[in-house]
Amino acid sequence: MLTTSIGTVRGKMLPGVTPSVSVIVPCYNGGRFIPQLLGSLARQTFRDFEIIIVDDGSTDAATRQALDNLDPSVRVIRQGNKGLSAARNAGIASAAADLVLTLDCDDMFEPPFLAEAVAIMRAAPPDVALVLCHMRLAGAANGPLERHFNRFDLLFSNPIPSGVLLRKAAWQAAGGYDEAMRDGYEDWEFYLRLMLRRYRGITIPKPYKIYHVSSEGMLFNQSSGKHAAIWRRIRRKHAAAYRPLAILRLWRESRDGSGRDDAGHVSALKATIAYLMAVLLPDGFFSALIALRRQRHLLHGHRPAYPAGGGAPPRNAILNGKH
Repeated sequence: MLTTSIGTVRGKMLPGVTPSVSVIVPCYNGGRFIPQLLGSLARQTFRDFEIIIVDDGSTDAATRQALDNLDPSVRVIRQGNKGLSAARNAGIASAAADLVLTLDCDDMFEPPFLAEAVAIMRAAPPDVALVLCHMRLAGAANGPLERHFNRFDLLFSNPIPSGVLLRKAAWQAAGGYDEAMRDGYEDWEFYLRLMLRRYRGITIPKPYKIYHVSSEGMLFNQSSGKHAAIWRRIRRKHAAAYRPLAILRLWRESRDGSGRDDAGHVSALKATIAYLMAVLLPDGFFSALIALRRQRHLLHGHRPAYPAGGGAPPRNAILNGKH
């Protein structure tokens, strides 16, 4: 049984009790992951949080039963199947806290993450929208994977994990996750909107996030296969940001040494090649190249290692990681 320090009754907050963090977990037929998720949260050294699980129209009887049997300290929101973005938005809208931890139901974090992330966010200025960390892969892959915040890189890839500590005010300012994006990359597009509103992120250089990789998951089976079309939709939605002069200006700003961005991993040459490939190649061929690159990078372990305790991580190639 999970016990938090912020008393709830049958999923409802007690009057006058406000947690420091709201943990938001969309769930669609993911009941088998709930015990390890709650176990991960129970081991956090930071205790002042509530948990909100959004059941996005699960059809799996075992998942529905698992959610029905949760401890009353876990708030459960039920809705029809509207997609990951809508589930995240519903959970964040219901959050009592000013800070939210966005999780997928198969995510886990090492015990120090929340304590360190909350301390960083409390000390940070309002333009810091999120705190992220590196990842440790599990499941179909294993080993560390660096994540980072860099505004230029966000134009061409998603170097930020879906699980971050996020300011609710920044989510509101950006307009939430795009609920029309049901094929993936909704977190990439959301982070891009934050960046275009001059928000930034801070990275904890430690692999605190445990990311479950599955060859049958959404990233490989759906998003990668539609990469060309989804990225084109993102470019069209944010057309001003993808104009040549705007790209050049952002490249200079993100590498000016001000400390606003983490070190950039996407060179101007790689960005140009990726853009030309997206424009000139047939969608199916370009998407297949991306899927192959991800499989090689994630499933087959072609990733440079870096010290597990932090330090200087490697410079990863373009278009890697979870979207």
